[in-house]
Amino acid sequence: MDHGSPSGGQASWSELLAAHRLATFVLLCLGVWLNAVDALVASTIMPSVARDIGGYAYFAWATAGYMLGSILAGAGAGLLAERVGLRRGLALCGVLYAAGCVMSALAPGVWPFLAGRLVQGAGAGFIVGLCYVGVRAQFPERLWSFMFASLSAVWGVATLLGPLMGGLFAEAHFWRGVFWAFGLQAVAFAVVAMIALPTSDRLPEARRSLPVAQLGLLTLAVALVAAAGVLGRPLAAALTAFAGLALLWITLKLDGRSRVRLLPRAAGDLSSAPGLGYAAVLCLSAGAIGFSVYGAALLQTRLGLGPLAAGYVVASESIGWTVTALWVARTPPARRAAMIRVGASLVALGLAGCALTGSSAGVWPIAASGLAMGGGFGLCWSFVSQRILGGVPEMEGALGSAAIPTLQILGNAVGSAMAGVVANLLGFAHGFDRHTADHAAPWLFGVFVPVAGLGGLAAWRLAGLPERDDRRDGMGGGAPASDDVCSVG
Repeated sequence: MDHGSPSGGQASWSELLAAHRLATFVLLCLGVWLNAVDALVASTIMPSVARDIGGYAYFAWATAGYMLGSILAGAGAGLLAERVGLRRGLALCGVLYAAGCVMSALAPGVWPFLAGRLVQGAGAGFIVGLCYVGVRAQFPERLWSFMFASLSAVWGVATLLGPLMGGLFAEAHFWRGVFWAFGLQAVAFAVVAMIALPTSDRLPEARRSLPVAQLGLLTLAVALVAAAGVLGRPLAAALTAFAGLALLWITLKLDGRSRVRLLPRAAGDLSSAPGLGYAAVLCLSAGAIGFSVYGAALLQTRLGLGPLAAGYVVASESIGWTVTALWVARTPPARRAAMIRVGASLVALGLAGCALTGSSAGVWPIAASGLAMGGGFGLCWSFVSQRILGGVPEMEGALGSAAIPTLQILGNAVGSAMAGVVANLLGFAHGFDRHTADHAAPWLFGVFVPVAGLGGLAAWRLAGLPERDDRRDGMGGGAPASDDVCSVG
């Protein structure tokens, strides 16, 4: 670890960006960028992809597969850092990400394209996990807040540039160029990793194990939900989706009884702050992801928007999240419960607005609904995370922190797969047209309002619990996880 100047010194941006740290700083920001920009680029180009190589029935699988790959890889990021070191680990995962991009860029049909998305997601999951390990390993503790603020800023930049990149390539009828561009960035990332990081940076072995059984069951659960979308009969689709969701619930229950766990023990206790917080994260993420997956396609089909304009309307959600998150960053503790309740409610209301405006309104009401939904996330997300971490025992601090993005990605994966089921039952399996879009929009978003509502209910109950531990306010520290648990990244 880089200890730099004595710990009593005053931290500053100039210290973070000092010459001997600058390359590492750029490396970690680039790693987060590769993952942050994906959702907005993918939502912008997917209508062009489907028109070119087919696969309307598998439209949502591009997102679900990427998210699933991220979950599986993210679970092993910490172990990879311990076994091969950050330098080689980041370089190898940059190559893996680039390989997924090449597979998608060269795909002659939908199945090679989806395989590429899965590989790309795995590379991104490893990279993001290793980047957060790198913050701890390569920077002194007094610079962590500056580093995390920088990584958060990367997500804001991705919000602005993601639709632009995807839209320009799509309007040029060269969607494959997106993957070539990101493949080259991933190669550059691997090269910088080999140059910027020390040759001997292997972390101390923590003798951790992967929760292989839980990860396998999660994969099967998401696969069942996704498969339900391509079954021709509604009854078969409903039963398959129900089986996938039931398996997901069983997996989460089994995890709490396992020696090697993916989530803290309290994650399944809906009377505890971690249990309620994780439920809110999972349900709110699952409810809202349909707007990202299908929003651009509906806007292009129903309103005749180009990929660039449609991408920025969908990006209204991310813009709302970024702006409100910055606005509430200094909210005093006495007002945080209110922010949790207002924010979670606004997510559900914004999603309801998408359902009401998706088939009859113009661009601005739809953008306003997306902005409200993202604004709700920004209002409540950090405070929900703090409540979760405040209720997690010290020995599960690392595991509890890692479980927040894990459940967010899992919610996105399951939600996108379910959105594919609904969309295909409504007629999108055969392509997009104006009549289908007008008919489908209210249902495609409306059926997820109850899911977001469950997340809102969990958040309201969470806000009513007393804050038990403010010591982790902000970064959610905590001691490293014990040997019998696994930290994602």
